[in-house]
Amino acid sequence: MHISEGILNAPVLTGGAILTVVGTGIGLKKLDYDRIMTVALLSATFFVASLIHVPIGPGSIHLLLGGLLGLILGWGAFPAIVVALGLQTIFFQYGGMLVLGVNGCIIAGPAVLCGIILKPLLKGSKKQILLAGFLAGFCSMFLSALLMAGALFLSDAGFLNVAALVLAAHLPVMLIEGVITMFSVSFLMRVQPELLSR
Repeated sequence: MHISEGILNAPVLTGGAILTVVGTGIGLKKLDYDRIMTVALLSATFFVASLIHVPIGPGSIHLLLGGLLGLILGWGAFPAIVVALGLQTIFFQYGGMLVLGVNGCIIAGPAVLCGIILKPLLKGSKKQILLAGFLAGFCSMFLSALLMAGALFLSDAGFLNVAALVLAAHLPVMLIEGVITMFSVSFLMRVQPELLSR
């Protein structure tokens, strides 16, 4: 899901950076100090989950767990994801510092959106909880892939075929992400429901 350096044009880089700064600012403002350990733990989980990646053209595919972060952290998913992406850039050269804003927006934006929309389902029946978990994982990954394809296309219309490849390559990962998030949410609702109720 990381877009590499030197591919996106200046307007896309600037727009992504602005959106990420705004999202991270909102996330930090809404973050309770008693949840900092939870944010750090989930940031580390995202960091590790997305280390195993397969390069596809100018990007890569890997698990994100963005839907899970969105359900648990809400807006706090923005700073958690941006910190993890920054560390991956520094230590492993995934993405790059210039595209950190775009990569943060591509991954954290859908995570927050899915968390906000689907969190009310967690108060329903067991089937609704499972559905919320699956949709959070699937839709977060789908929207991230869509935003990545859009960023590539907006940078250069010649990337249209690559953008289509990015979407197609992420289809199996969307299903896997949905299933993993569904089981994670189901488990957390049994052992620590207060984590998902904030």
